[in-house]
Formats: sequence, C-alpha cells, structure tokens
Amino acid sequence: MKILKSLLAGLFFLGVVTTNAADTADVVDTAIKAGKFKTLVAAVQAAGLVKTLKGDGPFTVFAPTDAAFAKLPKGTLEMLLKPENKGKLANILTYHVVAGKVPSKAVSTSKVKMVNGQKANLKVANGKVTINGANVVAVDVMASNGVIHVIDSVILPPKK
Repeated sequence: MKILKSLLAGLFFLGVVTTNAADTADVVDTAIKAGKFKTLVAAVQAAGLVKTLKGDGPFTVFAPTDAAFAKLPKGTLEMLLKPENKGKLANILTYHVVAGKVPSKAVSTSKVKMVNGQKANLKVANGKVTINGANVVAVDVMASNGVIHVIDSVILPPKK
C-alpha cells in the first residue's frame, strides 16, 4: 500500500490524470493528451511504430517523459531520430513496451520480457518501483489498448 501511495503521489505531482476504466484513446493518443511525452511521440513516429501502438494490443508502456529524454547525452536523441537509425530507435522504444496489460497492482520484482525480445529488470523495493534503474513516477495511465507507467529516464537495451 505504501508503494501505491508513493506512486500515486508522483502521478499527481506530474499532473497525469488516471482513470479506473480504460479511456477511449489508445496509448499513442493518451501520451499525446498528457502533454509530457512530446519527445516520445516524435520518436515513435520516427521509428514507424505509431500504427503498431495504435493496434489492439494490449500494451504496457514504460513511457519516458520529455525530461527523461533531456537527460540523454547531448546529440544522442538527434542521432537516433535520423532515418538511417530507424532500426536502432525502434529497438530502444520497443524495450519500453511489454506485450500485455500490466497494471501497477500486478507489478512485482522480476525480469520482464520486452517487445524487442530482451529482458528488463523490474524492481519493487522500499516503496519504489524501478525498471532498469529508471524510477516509475506515475502508474496506471489507462488507454483503450493498454496502460502507461511513467518513468524518469530512458532505458537502453543491453548490448547483444
């Protein structure tokens, strides 16, 4: 319960509105409406993933905020957004997505398989939830085809 209260406090701090029932907007449109994911949406567009993420899903998206993208080393985002890096960008973005709808009440410490096929470390400890070290700062932003959990850093897949 303490974990949920901490996460909900972060949710309201960020100004993200949640609902108990799925909204009519998909995960892409929900991210657009939130206004804090402009960089993520631009990256999803550049990677050619809009149609996929507007599909039936369900998806769980660990969505980095614009501030999270701003933490990347200078020039990294610009490099990834170039057409010749579309595959690399898609790999990074799909490392933020789980196939299936995983609400916060179902989150536990585990290795989770991401859509890109690699595993990420989800950790619940001391009232905090992290994924590969990124803090989950808001949970259960519901969409018609899944759920968004907001994170404060971009997570990078391990090198193969």
